[in-house]
Amino acid sequence: MDNPFVYGEVVPDAAFVDREVELDRLVRDLLAGQKVFLISPRRYGKSSLVRQALASAGRAGALAVSVTVSSYSSYVAFLEGYARALVSVESRVDRARKWLREMLGTVRPEVRVEPGPGGAPTLAVAFPSARTHQDVSRLAQEVFALPGRIADARDRTLVVALDEFQAVASFGAEGGRTARMAQVEHALRAAVQHQRRVGYVFSGSEPSLMEAMLGRSRPFYKAGPVMRLEKIDPAAFAAFVGARFRATRIRPEPGLGAAIVELAGNLPYDVQRLAHELWDDARAEGAKAVGVEDLHRTLRRLLGEHEALFETAWQRLTLAQRAALRAAVLEDGRELLSADTRARYRLGGASTVQASLNALVRDDVLAREGARYATVDSLFREWVARHTH
Repeated sequence: MDNPFVYGEVVPDAAFVDREVELDRLVRDLLAGQKVFLISPRRYGKSSLVRQALASAGRAGALAVSVTVSSYSSYVAFLEGYARALVSVESRVDRARKWLREMLGTVRPEVRVEPGPGGAPTLAVAFPSARTHQDVSRLAQEVFALPGRIADARDRTLVVALDEFQAVASFGAEGGRTARMAQVEHALRAAVQHQRRVGYVFSGSEPSLMEAMLGRSRPFYKAGPVMRLEKIDPAAFAAFVGARFRATRIRPEPGLGAAIVELAGNLPYDVQRLAHELWDDARAEGAKAVGVEDLHRTLRRLLGEHEALFETAWQRLTLAQRAALRAAVLEDGRELLSADTRARYRLGGASTVQASLNALVRDDVLAREGARYATVDSLFREWVARHTH
């Protein structure tokens, strides 16, 4: 029997939890041609939500394309990958190649047919003529116009997901040209605002960068609705965990689901990870029931397996950062600048503590949740609580 809990990848339908309201809103906006900005901290299930939305839009008759912006090492590489993803909505390779040459003829694309996964033919797209900044700017205008042209050619709504969208700012800064950072955003905004039959979801897991991109001085200011993803309702998550155990004929003791959600900080990734590992341990032992004692045994195993990784992460921190992190773990991330907390953990001045907290947020160790600082990885939180002084 397959493990019913999934982490480390976009979760399938069966492992998707709650989010009915967010999913319904996102699908409706995309089908209406809205340009939606989805902002979410890491491990909140953003990518899984977007995948579900694209699948729902597809069932409603729309074409769907997804691209992870941060996976590309340069602006031109992103434009090549984006063009390739867009024409992939046409399953016939010969027709897709014709589209590229007709719709992007002015920038002279180099199109090759190569074997894809399973040996099926797929297109490789390159723009060797894009050498200067002016060449790349002209290329971007053509590629960014492609979604609208495809929607018109197919006479169907097209929905586009650009994940880790905050990475587009780095393309403008290539070669140290920081003055060009907003030019990528300007070019994309200029194109999408005229594409009435194309819905976009620009999603990002670095909230501060995404919020900055929506500021008054940036091109995407008031470009479309903004969705800020919150944590899943803990009661719904706990019920999901219990139901998945029971569906695989392992009886969860009362309170197990809630204990997993609490221990994992109600982070979708961490909840699924802890439940997944507990399920594996129960199956290996042939257990018919699992409880909180089994959960903590699984937790101890995971902490042991991650010992070297967490020790290395801890050693990389400065002494001030270690002290601030330990205080954040033991005080649940609250009142860390108060005189009482600073005295209790020997943290030094408020400015020093704030600088350490800012560095920990920047390095994705902590995340801001309102006035609270939460540890991004719940396993690391438990390791810090149990193994540091």
